[in-house]
Amino acid sequence: MMNNQLNTPELRILLIKLRHHGDMLLTTPVINSLHQHWPNARIDVLLYEETRDMLAAHPDIHHIYGIDRKWKQLGTRGHLAKEWQLLKTLRKQHYDLVVNLADQWRSAIITRFTGAPVRIGFAFNKRRSAFWRYCHTRLALVTNHTTLHTVEQNLTILEPLHIEPQTNVSMCYSADDWQGVEAKLAEKGVTGSYIVVQPTSRWFFKCWDENKMAQTITALQQDGRTIVLTSGPDKKELAMIDTILSACPTERVISLAGQLSLRQLGAIIDHAALFIGVDSVPMHMAAALQTPCIALFGPSKLTFWRPWQVKGEVIWAGDYGPLPDPDNVDTNTKERYLDAIPVEPVVNAARRLLS
Repeated sequence: MMNNQLNTPELRILLIKLRHHGDMLLTTPVINSLHQHWPNARIDVLLYEETRDMLAAHPDIHHIYGIDRKWKQLGTRGHLAKEWQLLKTLRKQHYDLVVNLADQWRSAIITRFTGAPVRIGFAFNKRRSAFWRYCHTRLALVTNHTTLHTVEQNLTILEPLHIEPQTNVSMCYSADDWQGVEAKLAEKGVTGSYIVVQPTSRWFFKCWDENKMAQTITALQQDGRTIVLTSGPDKKELAMIDTILSACPTERVISLAGQLSLRQLGAIIDHAALFIGVDSVPMHMAAALQTPCIALFGPSKLTFWRPWQVKGEVIWAGDYGPLPDPDNVDTNTKERYLDAIPVEPVVNAARRLLS
């Protein structure tokens, strides 16, 4: 019955995921799988507005709808008006299939309101209610999710559709994105091979000691390598970059910290000889782009969040010292759990990947 409902020449699909940037990147195998199975389908995505740039250049996405968390600033009436407008807009698209990867009640309500004849979600343990089931026509099992990477977890939602999963993660950017990066590099005197180093994360407990990062950079500078430092625009991240720069020789190192858009960051990583970074979005981007990558990991769940199909090495702080249970970490702590990692294995890994 479900296959008959999806047997239409102008199939319309909506994929819903309401999470952070890295989560959005790791939904792309589902998008790629849907496109591979139905190459003529129109695939739309609903996400949080601030993550739009992560998927905006994906060639198989027809349209992106965003929920802007700033709507709350409009007051209750203004906020509800925006939500209602979005609901009506989505219902007018007459979707045939909604794939709800999200776990929020809001996503279930939206899924149901679209009126799509086929609506697939996950049978999350925390959502064992009649209303969650009512919002979806089929629920994919999550019984083995604790042993699967996030990419694999996402792909299990396709099981009710009997679609062959495509496991590649896609980090997409435009030619203009790379041209903008080239101009910035040229302004800084960088025209040849370079290494991208992203030492920062929005969670500082995921970061490595600044002096150790500076020592690593210095060793690579002495090898004749050029280093490009990147980070987000947050003041704390920029301060970390300044601390690292002050401890390095001045030659063959530049900073583009806070100066790149998300897609420009993808472009500069794609053209790099090597990426060195911590557990953060740029690390996932490097893995997706198959740029040689050194990923420094602390108390994150490696099973879920290791760089997917990485071309490189993961260096885990747990191999050098005790780590807390990931579920017990205070994300606002000032602890630097990665500090147990010595400089030598990072430099050696970099030299191996560059040889």
